Amino acid sequence: MTDPTPSPRTPPGRTGERPYGDGTRAVRAGLPEPVKNEPTLPGPVFAAHYHLPGEVEGPYTYGRDTNPTWTLLERAIGELEAPGTDGAETIVFASGMAAVSAVLLSHAAAGDTVVLPDDGYQALPLVRAQLEAYGVEVRTGPTAGDAQLALLDGARLLWLETPSNPGLDVCDIRRLADAAHRGGTLVAVDNTLATPLGQRPLELGADFAVASGTKGLTGHGDLLLGYVVCRTPELAARIRLWRKVVGAIPGPMEAWLAHRSLATLQLRTRQQCANALAVAEALAGRTEVTGLRHPGLPTDPSHPVATRQMGTYGSIVSFTLPDRTHAGRFLDALRLVEDATSFGGVRSTAERRGRWGGDAVPEGFIRFSAGAEDTDDLVADVLRALDLAADASL
Repeated sequence: MTDPTPSPRTPPGRTGERPYGDGTRAVRAGLPEPVKNEPTLPGPVFAAHYHLPGEVEGPYTYGRDTNPTWTLLERAIGELEAPGTDGAETIVFASGMAAVSAVLLSHAAAGDTVVLPDDGYQALPLVRAQLEAYGVEVRTGPTAGDAQLALLDGARLLWLETPSNPGLDVCDIRRLADAAHRGGTLVAVDNTLATPLGQRPLELGADFAVASGTKGLTGHGDLLLGYVVCRTPELAARIRLWRKVVGAIPGPMEAWLAHRSLATLQLRTRQQCANALAVAEALAGRTEVTGLRHPGLPTDPSHPVATRQMGTYGSIVSFTLPDRTHAGRFLDALRLVEDATSFGGVRSTAERRGRWGGDAVPEGFIRFSAGAEDTDDLVADVLRALDLAADASL
């Protein structure tokens, strides 16, 4: 088993040299030094335990604590999320919710206060309930307008989700982080929708960048994964201990598949974001569509902040059709778009979010995730489905 702990083959940017671009870093992220006759990316290491003669020492001791395949993936994600942040460390998890829970439940105790968005990911209220059960005060406010600023007094941790899911509101991370830090509040940002190529929370002042790697980061809809990138080793140690205690570890095969997928991140993201904007522009001309949201539209309320803060506008579009039945007809008529609850994949997906009952959205609300199909084909499919849905209502 080759030890992947030596320096990576291509660091994010050498002193005095031009930093590598996003595509180069995505392709090379986390690769070990080349070894003759060995694969460029070593295969997954399947090990519950390791040979440990004598004293317990070295980087790999037990499968719940460390794994060489995790090491490479964690290094790779760190190079993408925090290329200029010295001391930043990454911890990977079995799912996005495992990563979310690790930050919130390891950094808040009875008597502490946590500030959450009230328009975030559907499972976030479940974490809120658990925090409150542990005696943590939870305050909530909307993402739009940086409304969480008014809730920071005495808080232990501020949780941001930007863009929000599924409403696509954007908050000013730097403004909120500066205000939080003045009061001694830690800041975590859910970066799932943006991905590291669209937004780097640590560069904007956050202490944690958290994401579901299931979505756009890996992009193929074939694995569950989460991660936390921590600004300092001290913050990372606490998160890593939580993973050890809870056992929310990724399988080596999932970790290896995730690392393999990073090489195409920029290629996928470019096409997905271009497709999302094209779909949003096409939807803007439809009279049956209301509540259209995409940060890339100049008319979108999130556009000014997103333009300052984000490298891309993301692959998600949200909009509302007249009612539940109309939305169902639209989804049934699509040929190139899968009716699925995930997003960020190479194949476009869409769903009526109201079917889950956890989001405060109209019955006809659609969350649309643009994939990597040809733009003209995808837009034509969406417009055709809208026409069929409208004709059936006559």
